[in-house]
Amino acid sequence: MRRAPRFGAFIGVGAIVGIVVTVAVTTSFPADPAVGMWATVAYMSLFGVTAGIVLGAVAALIADRVSRRHTQVVSVERGTVTGELSENAGDKAADPT
Repeated sequence: MRRAPRFGAFIGVGAIVGIVVTVAVTTSFPADPAVGMWATVAYMSLFGVTAGIVLGAVAALIADRVSRRHTQVVSVERGTVTGELSENAGDKAADPT
């Protein structure tokens, strides 16, 4: 039994972190008056989001490798329940006598 990470979640979080870091770094420097601040942020976000996606994918691959080390083999048996349940069936299961 192995719990695999959701790659989409890692990549999505990486993209969000990439855009946040890009906005923080870009706005900390003075903007070129000929271009404007938000045009510079938009252009630089192409690199920041791409880097965040790549780092998120690498983190997902590392988490996947770690989860493979802790893999356990379990046997599962499938069964079916037939018949009707009575109102007191839950009380009988809770009572050890």
